[in-house]
Amino acid sequence: MRTRSLAIALGLLVLLAGCLGPLQTTPTTTDSTTAADGTAISATGTGSVSTDADLAVVSVAVVATADSADTARGQVAADVERMRTALREAGVPDDAVETTSFSVYPDYDFRDGERTDRGFRAVHSFRIETDPTRAGEVVDVAVGNGATEVYGVSFTLTDETRASIRAQAVERAVTAARADADAMAGAAGLSVTSVETMSTSGGFSPVERFDAAESAGDGARTTFEPGPVTVSVTVDVTYRAA
Repeated sequence: MRTRSLAIALGLLVLLAGCLGPLQTTPTTTDSTTAADGTAISATGTGSVSTDADLAVVSVAVVATADSADTARGQVAADVERMRTALREAGVPDDAVETTSFSVYPDYDFRDGERTDRGFRAVHSFRIETDPTRAGEVVDVAVGNGATEVYGVSFTLTDETRASIRAQAVERAVTAARADADAMAGAAGLSVTSVETMSTSGGFSPVERFDAAESAGDGARTTFEPGPVTVSVTVDVTYRAA
């Protein structure tokens, strides 16, 4: 009986010895994405391109005052028709002339805290597109045929020219940003390896000019000397360097 108990005890010890032996493990790899991507470098570049304006926008208005709203409206309508006819005869197509605003409202004069009724005012405003070389001529024709106010003349770019010039400005901006990124990476003993993100902003400002001292009324012609139109673009780029 004692012999049998000893045998069982020895068997249990053998089983326990097997369970308590060295653990066997399988090697695993760690995520090294951050190290592989390298260092992020952010740079900003600006590019500008200047060119001559190929579009002029003349802003004028026909204004009339009268005792009644309908009379003021009718006078403006007659003057507008006269102006449109004159522009048409001068070679300005109808689709180059568009209404920007129209209003008829009571007109008051305020003096010494007193309000005086001056009747009604009607205003019909227009935007006229033309070649820059004809901007002065268009002003003279409009003013000489019913337009009573000139809000200004802007020299700008057509959509086609603007897109082309902007593309050139973007190229210059990207080149400038890359040059800065290469300089920063080189200073740190690294080299730019890829582009992570890019964004752009910017545009252009039309050149506005109007010389009110010159008019067609005294025989002189209105003339303009527009400067160049500049398109500027800024790009923000994030690079990776290693």
